[in-house]
Amino acid sequence: MGQSDIDAKPSPGIRSVLGFPGMSAVFAAHAISMAGTLVAEVALSVLIFQRTESAFLSALVLVCSFLPYAVGGTALSSLADRFPPRRVLVVCDLVSATCIACMLIPGMPVLALLGLLLITGFIAPLFQGARAASLSHLLDAETFPIGRSLLRTISQIAVVSGFAAGGVMAAAVGPLWLLAADAFSFLVSAALIGFGTPMTPAAAAGAERSLRSVLKDSTQGLHYVWTHRRLRRLILVTWAVPGFSSVGDGLAVAYVAEAGAAAAAAGALFTGYAVGTVLGELIVTRFSPSNRRRLVIPLVICSQIPLTGFFLAPSVPVAAVLLALSGAGYACNQGIDPLILKESDPSYRGRIFTVQTSGLMTAQGIGIAVSGAVGVYAQPGVVIGATGILGLLVLLALMRRGLEPPQDD
Repeated sequence: MGQSDIDAKPSPGIRSVLGFPGMSAVFAAHAISMAGTLVAEVALSVLIFQRTESAFLSALVLVCSFLPYAVGGTALSSLADRFPPRRVLVVCDLVSATCIACMLIPGMPVLALLGLLLITGFIAPLFQGARAASLSHLLDAETFPIGRSLLRTISQIAVVSGFAAGGVMAAAVGPLWLLAADAFSFLVSAALIGFGTPMTPAAAAGAERSLRSVLKDSTQGLHYVWTHRRLRRLILVTWAVPGFSSVGDGLAVAYVAEAGAAAAAAGALFTGYAVGTVLGELIVTRFSPSNRRRLVIPLVICSQIPLTGFFLAPSVPVAAVLLALSGAGYACNQGIDPLILKESDPSYRGRIFTVQTSGLMTAQGIGIAVSGAVGVYAQPGVVIGATGILGLLVLLALMRRGLEPPQDD
């Protein structure tokens, strides 16, 4: 078969992914639990502010959502390989539902509320790693990246709609009702996954299940990623792309203030990046697998270059377009995901995807925090532009050292 024949082969699309057994339930569960979680974060912020009138404690809600990823993704990653993924997913949903339901107990102290949120954040990377491992069983090599792309698309749509709806709904029905709805959303997710998806085997069945062995195997998974040179660089790219490009979101409010626009205009910047991500994912799914691999480097570059436009202090609408272009570059993962599958031992995949997810969230949190700190001393537009240059240099170095997608077999 010639190269032209391979490229002419139609790419599997979203419909073909949904045609696999259990996929509709997986994506429905993801949409429901994501929407519930984001609305609940707004509700919990409002609830804590109502009780304490402290902006700091209210802001800790988002910190407690990001912070546990680094710890949970490292310490618990082996659980994603030790048990059947469906069982891990259902248990994670039930634990999350229980934690959110406990927040409804009258008089629950603020620190206890934040502690319960930390628990849900602690198990979130385990859930996402197990779900990715499950997809690698339920989908074939060509449709797997489309499946993960659809999950990312749902997440971005939920971010845009969830935070916007959360504020309105918190004012309309009160934060406690939204927390109750979030607990119910986790139960619905558990039911959809438990009854609507096929059972897939554990990658490392029969392993010792003591806490010490869980931690040991989790550490081995991290060691496996770090010592496998090509796999390590693939994972680092999936961290670095959003780690650098997300600074636009972190400095959105400061940037619109510098531009002399109303604070509400920051929503256009948040929306711009998310919309660009969604459009990029949807467009790239229409390419053949071989072309998606070829697009990895251009898309990685696209994720950073638009940020340099902030040196010119663009208006808010132009800034939103620049962030949309940057967000579109995030679709590079559709070409990277198959490479990760190819480079990884199946018995490590749950740990690999858990580490990937936790590192991605940690990189975003660090990127936003560092850029916010630097933004105190420099103009936000300059910080965003400089981050784009730094991100481009880092990513080019990673690609120069062996990230380039291999030629078609």
